[in-house]
Amino acid sequence: MTRLGVLGGTFDPIHNGHLDLAAAAREALSLDQVVLLPSHVPPHRDTPGASAAHRFAMTALAVADHPELVASDFELAAPGPSYTSMTLDRLEATGIDTTSLFFVLGADAFADIASWKDYPVILDRCHLVVVSRPGTPAADLRRLLPDLESRMVDGSGETNAGSRVFLVEATTSPVSSTDVRQRLADGRSVAGLVPDAVAAYIRRHELYSVRP
Repeated sequence: MTRLGVLGGTFDPIHNGHLDLAAAAREALSLDQVVLLPSHVPPHRDTPGASAAHRFAMTALAVADHPELVASDFELAAPGPSYTSMTLDRLEATGIDTTSLFFVLGADAFADIASWKDYPVILDRCHLVVVSRPGTPAADLRRLLPDLESRMVDGSGETNAGSRVFLVEATTSPVSSTDVRQRLADGRSVAGLVPDAVAAYIRRHELYSVRP
């Protein structure tokens, strides 16, 4: 059976930290592939700075040299906010057994999971792979979310005991999309923060207030 990971996000723009999350999850859980799903309408933030088409194009460019990573436009035609629970509904409608999926996210995002739509039911619908982010080690989540500690396992763990929360300790790039957008708005370089192909795309299309 294919072990499939899913990494959703606004990707406004996609950056090296996103790629680090996908790579760390794939290695820790021996995933065959990680699918990156740019959201259409992000539920917990303002309107993206780039259109859905631009964000998908940048995501596709970012993974072009990584055969184990795939960009998908699956969410872009979906109406309304791209809640994770609704993404799982749409995946199930295509015949995918979501209980075998590995949903990848950063430890900083998981720390706020109680605010997610359909919490806590969503915890039973798929495996969650939570990867450390700068300032938020995955191991700290046991202390931060004691009510969920019984679901948490280290590293690869076992997947035959129902849906689990896998904590993956890894070094991920200290960058955020907010930082990238601000640097671009200020006319500063984003070298080393986003893939070169993404930086070139941003320049070519003058995204995020970039000027020739």
